[in-house]
Amino acid sequence: MKLLRELSGLREHGKPITVAAGFFDGVHCGHRSVIEYAKDSARKHGGEAWILTFDQHPLKVVRPEIAPLMLTSTEHKVALLETCGVDGCILLPFTHEFATTPATEFAAWLLHCAPTLSEVVVGENWRFGADAGGTPALLRELGGEAGLTVTTLPPVVADGDTISSTRIRMEIMKGNLDHAAAMLGRPVSVLGTVVHGRAIGRTLGFPSANIDPHNEALPPLGVYAVQALVNNRFYDGVMNFGTRPTFDKEKTRTAILELHLLDFEGSIYDDSIEAYFIQQLRDEWYFATINELTDQITKDVEDAREILKSGGLSAETRTALAQAWHR
Repeated sequence: MKLLRELSGLREHGKPITVAAGFFDGVHCGHRSVIEYAKDSARKHGGEAWILTFDQHPLKVVRPEIAPLMLTSTEHKVALLETCGVDGCILLPFTHEFATTPATEFAAWLLHCAPTLSEVVVGENWRFGADAGGTPALLRELGGEAGLTVTTLPPVVADGDTISSTRIRMEIMKGNLDHAAAMLGRPVSVLGTVVHGRAIGRTLGFPSANIDPHNEALPPLGVYAVQALVNNRFYDGVMNFGTRPTFDKEKTRTAILELHLLDFEGSIYDDSIEAYFIQQLRDEWYFATINELTDQITKDVEDAREILKSGGLSAETRTALAQAWHR
């Protein structure tokens, strides 16, 4: 997949271009329906399918106080978009200046930069331009003379309700990970960088990697059986997301992610890890003594091993997820 950061990069393309436009946070099943339609349409016209998106959510710039928690970082989103099999992605920087661009000016800029643009495919709620003033109908009108087709698709529905990033976000934060995974089309995960911590797990006999998460929408505090992708290989593990109440009785610490990988040896500091939540083992608990905590962690590891024997990711899923980062 080619990656551009400005529209002008499309000027030299001779083939017809079909664009799937949207923010695509999470790249969920609803997003994929728009992308698949764009791919099919591009093939019919002997052209290329591209994605048009932004490097950050518009609300992060214009109304940061109400901006939603992201399901995926920009890096993660681009990797997921690459698995969709498109020819390219235009990742536009969303700045304060860009946010003030009138819809008519953005449309004119789009048509100027992409002279072979033949179709734009969007969800029916898609908007563009300053104050979200541009609609698919307006783009259709403005692009009429250039022969531009603007296709709007209805939302994808699951369990009687529209699949959306907002709905998925709510399900994850409520702990309904199965519901969220069904809408995502893949397991709920956290992608993050391994950072140095206090090494408490190592002193207890369970060395753990502290994860600085890239995505913002996380499950409730607790202990989870997970499978983690580390350097293109999957490992079973136990993830603790909490404030370490046994060591911080005042609960003044910010919640952190600690991942204990089973049957793993080696240093992974500064590496990126993606951990997939398979099942919650328990809530976060306070323990009166270190021995009680150690006994419980031992049980958590045993429970995770048993669950992951038969309830983990399939071999096919693991292969597909690993390939997402190595295309």
